[in-house]
Amino acid sequence: MVIHEGFENLKLQNPVVTTGIFDGVHRGHRVLLDSLVSKAKRLGRESVVVTFSPHPRLVLDNDTKGLSFLSSPGEKVKLLEASGVDHLVVIDFTTEFSAVSACDFVKEVLVKNIGTKNLVIGYDHHFGRGGKGNFDTIEQCAGIYGLEVERVEGFYTQGGPVSSSSIRNALSSGDLVDATLRLGYYYTLSGRVIKGRQIGRTIGFPTANIEPEYQHKLIPCKGVYAVEVYVSGNKYAGMLSIGSNPTVNNDPMKRYIEVNILDFNRDIYGERVTLIFRKRLRDELKFENAIKLAEQIKIDRENVVKLFS
Repeated sequence: MVIHEGFENLKLQNPVVTTGIFDGVHRGHRVLLDSLVSKAKRLGRESVVVTFSPHPRLVLDNDTKGLSFLSSPGEKVKLLEASGVDHLVVIDFTTEFSAVSACDFVKEVLVKNIGTKNLVIGYDHHFGRGGKGNFDTIEQCAGIYGLEVERVEGFYTQGGPVSSSSIRNALSSGDLVDATLRLGYYYTLSGRVIKGRQIGRTIGFPTANIEPEYQHKLIPCKGVYAVEVYVSGNKYAGMLSIGSNPTVNNDPMKRYIEVNILDFNRDIYGERVTLIFRKRLRDELKFENAIKLAEQIKIDRENVVKLFS
C-alpha cells in the first residue's frame, strides 16, 4: 500500500475510491473495503482509501479530553493495509478544511486531484461541511462530474448495524464479547512500561504498569482481563487489571493499567508492550485486605492458564 500525505495533484489512473474515518477498521468497514478492492480488480484499476488525520472530532469539538477512539493513527494504517488497498490518501484535517462543502470535496479532492472515476461509499456515510453530504448529495454531484457511485450496505449482528460508536460503547460497558464480534479481531492496546507503586510484588504478583502510547486510545471498562502480551516480539499470557485498585488505593478517580505476565521475570521499564484482549474475567472488586485480594488473583491466574492452555 502506497501512503500519500495530502491529495494535491495525485492524478491516479481512474482509481476506485472510498472515503471515511475508519476508526477501528471493523467488520462494517471491511465489507466496504472488500467491495472497493474487488471492484478495482474487476475493472483493472487501483483501489484508494481517502481518510483524515487527526480525527475530525479532535479539531471540531470544544473539549477533546474525554474523546477516545478504537485505533491510533498508526494502527489504522496497518489495518487498512491488511485489507489489500493499493493507495491510502491521508488528508490533514483542519478547521479550514472542515468548511469545504460536500460538492466541493467531490469536485476539488476526489475528481480534480485524485482522478476518481468510481466512488464506493458506506450506507450511512456523511461528509463535507457539517456532515451534510450523504448519498443523495454525492449522486447529484456525480452527475455533474461524470462520477459513478455505488453504495454498500453495512454489516449487521443481532445487536444491529456495526459501527465504531457501537464498539466503543461495548468496550466501555465491559461487553468484550460483543466488541470482538463487531471488530472482527481482538482489541489491542499498546504502551510503555512505567514505574508503578510496586504493590503487586508484595503479594506475589508483580505487574508492569502501562502508559498508553496514544492519548486518545479507548481504555476498556474497569475489570480484570485475560490478555496476550507482546514484549520484544515474544508472546506471553497475562492477566490485566484496569481500574483504581480499591483494595490498596483510596482514590477512586485514579486509573491504573497493570499486567501480570505469566512465566516472565525481566526488567522491562521503558519498553513497548502490546496487549491483546482475549476475555474479560470479572469486575473490579474491593476486598477486605491484601490477603483476600491475593487469593482472588490466584483464581484469576488459574482462569488465564486454562484459557491459553
